[in-house]
Amino acid sequence: MNLLQILTAASPLTFAEYMDTVLYHPEQGYYNRQPIGFQGDFFTSASGDGDFGELLAVQFRQMWQILGCPSEFTLLEMGAGEGETARDCLGAIAQTDPQCYAAIRYVIVEKSPQKRQSQGERLGGHAVTWQDWRDIPDQSLIGCCFSNELVDALPVHWVVSQDQQLQEVYLDITPQGIEERLGPLSRPEISAYFTTLGIPFPGPTYPSGYRTEVNLAALDWLQTVARKLKQGYLLTIDYGYTGDRYYHPQRHQGTLQCYFQHRRHNNPYVNLGEQDITAHVNFTALTHWGEEYGLQTLGMTKQGLFLMALGLGDRLAALSQGNIPLNQLLQRRSHLHGLIDPTGLGGFSVLLQQRGLTPEQIATPLRGFATNPRA
Repeated sequence: MNLLQILTAASPLTFAEYMDTVLYHPEQGYYNRQPIGFQGDFFTSASGDGDFGELLAVQFRQMWQILGCPSEFTLLEMGAGEGETARDCLGAIAQTDPQCYAAIRYVIVEKSPQKRQSQGERLGGHAVTWQDWRDIPDQSLIGCCFSNELVDALPVHWVVSQDQQLQEVYLDITPQGIEERLGPLSRPEISAYFTTLGIPFPGPTYPSGYRTEVNLAALDWLQTVARKLKQGYLLTIDYGYTGDRYYHPQRHQGTLQCYFQHRRHNNPYVNLGEQDITAHVNFTALTHWGEEYGLQTLGMTKQGLFLMALGLGDRLAALSQGNIPLNQLLQRRSHLHGLIDPTGLGGFSVLLQQRGLTPEQIATPLRGFATNPRA
């Protein structure tokens, strides 16, 4: 069956169920069919010259030291794309700190068999394991769980305010096409989401027809990580807003966006299985429910500041002292600036949370957050 036939057989669907199918179906879903990076529909921090993974390695080495240089230090990457970050990070640690490298147990949580294969092809020289969450015992991880542009791709519920009443978008799917209709909320957690965060939605300040997203899958993911982590850090890098900005009355169409052949648009019902669908991350939700699940927020900064604190500025300065051809210098400089551009990748948020650290370990500032006060 093609993807439309699969969706028709499951109809009607919530938008979250639809998004999960078109992105993650084992054979037909976008993330099981399309590459990420220069060959895909969007460019990530990991695409390029290796700087992103190498700079993350600086932070991970310090985390290992703060935890007392344990003989087993787990780096658990969630949604590892094509494996570039893992390759660059492990390569940098192997070169700069063999003792730390020997302690690292690198784990990738990845559902896609195709992605696991492509990651493995890039990581043949390093000891990496692939696991599902169900295979990882609770309270077993000592180290750092991290993700880059994962949470924005989790399926979201689409909700609409109609006469100050909250309704959810459902999809009736036939071989002839996809039609939206509104209905009661599929889960009571959707309404509780806004109440818990103190967002007066729906209400008189929001126009009728106001549409937005609720990412309950992000909360499930957060709870899973908190359950598995015994001692260490959760590092989340993504684009998004705080709750008050996310659900501002003027943001009346939400944040959902699609990417197809390097172009952005807002129609999620075309190019089935061939386009990416994302929604911005509500970082207030991650910090609030993180505390509920035992993850203390240590800080939040922007990717540009984070990478500069980890040494990206030194890399830029070194370009002027090197003897490389002009075209290579310009390309290298453009890539480094791209990682810190505040209107692009540099404007992404970097959220740091912890579980199980001692007061002394909590008091030790991490290098990537050195220029940013604690949240």
